[in-house]
Amino acid sequence: MFQSFNLIPTLNALENITLPMDIAGKKPDQEWLDRVIDTLGLRDRLKHRPAQLSGGQQQRVACARALASRPELIFADEPTGNLDSRAGLEVLGFLREAVDGLGQTVVMVTHDPGAAVHSDLVLFLADGRIIDEMQRPTAEAVLERMKRFDVIRAQSDAERD
Repeated sequence: MFQSFNLIPTLNALENITLPMDIAGKKPDQEWLDRVIDTLGLRDRLKHRPAQLSGGQQQRVACARALASRPELIFADEPTGNLDSRAGLEVLGFLREAVDGLGQTVVMVTHDPGAAVHSDLVLFLADGRIIDEMQRPTAEAVLERMKRFDVIRAQSDAERD
């Protein structure tokens, strides 16, 4: 999943959801597809093109596209980055449901401590390396840890100069 949705403007929501399977020449599992569509609340928007959908609805279509082929692992790059807070919370709830209700694994990259709260485990990265982790995160704890790393990085940069 990309933060810019990457939906094809000439295709409706359903066509955007099934596009990767169509390209691969695979038929979607209709029961699973229906479950994903209903979980994401898209049933009444399937015939609409992206321009006719809100940002939150477009992101839900992108979520559905990621979930529809039933991958074991979903990568989400700042999935709430282009959304208002309400739509962002909806998308995070849907990703949580993908894990809890649909049995999928989601790896999400985010700089938002509020988004990190929706995960089971937060890994903190610096310069491409894991430098810490936190289970059952809270927004306050994630933010505090991020601040601590910023202080350490600033001290390290000052020592090099």
